[in-house]
Amino acid sequence: MEIGASPLFRGISEESQQAMRTCFDMREVSFRADEVVYDFGAGRNMVGVLAEGAAVIERIDQQGSRTILERLESGGVFGEMLMFENVAGDSITVVAETACRVWFMAADQVTKRCEKACTHHTQVVENMFQLVAEKATSLYERVEVLSRRSIRDKLMCYFSLMAAKNRSGEFLLPFSLSALADYISTDRSAMMRELKKMRQEELVDVHGRKVLLQQGV
Repeated sequence: MEIGASPLFRGISEESQQAMRTCFDMREVSFRADEVVYDFGAGRNMVGVLAEGAAVIERIDQQGSRTILERLESGGVFGEMLMFENVAGDSITVVAETACRVWFMAADQVTKRCEKACTHHTQVVENMFQLVAEKATSLYERVEVLSRRSIRDKLMCYFSLMAAKNRSGEFLLPFSLSALADYISTDRSAMMRELKKMRQEELVDVHGRKVLLQQGV
């Protein structure tokens, strides 16, 4: 992925992108699938940009239950400044789904006042604020899903949100069905049984990651 393809660096010229590597002291690190990319509890306060591959931000609570907070694809951004406070003290990490390349930079390098008054530095700060707003919207959507009482209601809420984003009743899930169960915080077997019932009632058709909401739903 070219550095400018990330939303953190939108609106920045190719020439400025090269200068930015030095300005932000960016370094690239490679990870294998299933390897921990970043631990939010380690106190590193970094900003990471997924240059290649896919990863998930996952939470493991005190009882050992796993919840997917967000899925990251090429261009995705993560870091403490984009997360809400972990008051429960749960383990929150970024884990590679596939082999990944990640660009890291210290958060204070991004947010501090630039001595050279670089225009690209100002643009990155503006982009960061935009990302924070987008993360807040994503959190609101997650709360909407998890606030539903039944598995069916959670699924229908999530599918409706995805259909609205894609402007179509037919869309691809951003992750596997196992990951979907983690995302809506429910047992995978129970979720699959509910999906089977919903298919029989002609509410929704699911094949792998492909979902079709039936008309009128």
